[in-house]
Amino acid sequence: MSLFALGLNHHTAPLAVRERMTFLPETLPDALGELTRVRPVQEAAILSTCNRTELYCATNDPDSALDWMAEYHRIAPADIAPYVYRLEQPQAVRHAFRVASGLDSMVLGEPQILGQMKQAARFAEDAGTLGALLHKLFQRSFAVAKEVRSTTAIGANIVSMAAAAVHLSERIFGSISSQRVLCIGAGEMMELCAAHFAGCAPREMVIANRTLERAQALAARFTGPSLKVGAIKLDELGDRLADFDIVLSCTASPLPIIGLGLVERALRARRHRPMVMVDLAVPRDIENEVAQLGDVFLYTVDDLAQIVDSGLESRQAAVVEAQAIIDARVANFLQWVQAREAVPAIRALRGHAEEMRAAELDRALRALARGEAPNQVLDTLSRNLTNKLMHGPTRLLNDAPSEARGQIEELVQRLFPLHDHDA
Repeated sequence: MSLFALGLNHHTAPLAVRERMTFLPETLPDALGELTRVRPVQEAAILSTCNRTELYCATNDPDSALDWMAEYHRIAPADIAPYVYRLEQPQAVRHAFRVASGLDSMVLGEPQILGQMKQAARFAEDAGTLGALLHKLFQRSFAVAKEVRSTTAIGANIVSMAAAAVHLSERIFGSISSQRVLCIGAGEMMELCAAHFAGCAPREMVIANRTLERAQALAARFTGPSLKVGAIKLDELGDRLADFDIVLSCTASPLPIIGLGLVERALRARRHRPMVMVDLAVPRDIENEVAQLGDVFLYTVDDLAQIVDSGLESRQAAVVEAQAIIDARVANFLQWVQAREAVPAIRALRGHAEEMRAAELDRALRALARGEAPNQVLDTLSRNLTNKLMHGPTRLLNDAPSEARGQIEELVQRLFPLHDHDA
């Protein structure tokens, strides 16, 4: 059984492919359970974000696991084959450490992925698919990410997706302060976006969500003396969309929630004043056809990658330093894996020795009960134990073929401190 990282990301697959492979959070426990039930996978965790869908697993059949991922989404395995990667143990560990540290992100050094990895580990633990190997992998990944962030400049001048959304909006409108902003969704990404836009003190800001209570709770976090943040239900979107100049959306909906017709009606009501729409969801929340409208500036997560150059040079300089840390921690993890693989043999060896000890102790106790001299009993006990413990190595040396004798003698020299007794 080996450790694998299987999947696709923004480096290997376009958005149109990535969104077809996304796992919704509420489906993950059942999906993980199904995977380990129907495929030869002993441990599994799924990391699914807007930029990647990755399966970390312990298995002897990674191809079967990849086929399951495709079939789960009703995609022919051959259709995703050009986009997927299959990383085995050393490469898989290095990849996990890089992902957690923000080195594999669309925005170099962004911190959000670490929280997403922690959530993936929690989902796997809740589903009962996070075994000892993956538990250790994720814990080490979190520790490496902390070390990289605290000892290098990888986190300097971070340009997050949320900050990039602000930057794009400012390109169109010049200032956010006179604009009305609508945030659709109440998850972690939208919370980050709301924080960034609230900091710009827009003219109006509203949170829309399927559950009004969640929208109100998020709105309350950013309401202050200079900004009152409102909350509406998602089904009010048709009546309210025209009110907003900037629309940000990031929900877990499997289908678009903003269609072409809805935006066309909003533009007519706005008398074709421009709108900035930022779709941070995967699968997308806004129909792709909306981008063809002349008064709409529609951006997706892939478009945001074009504006993350600010601070990139200093973060790239830290990559070499961060990679050195990761390489050292990968070696440490692989040593732990190797030691773990030896555990069954160590247990068997100790069990064998314990059986011999118990047998000789029983024989010695029976001899004492018969009245034999204690000194003689102890001497016999020690000799019998020595003979039994030395029987295996002695026989191996005696029976060794000439071409292997040197290696066996070297092994015995390493097992026992024979150099201490050289003549």
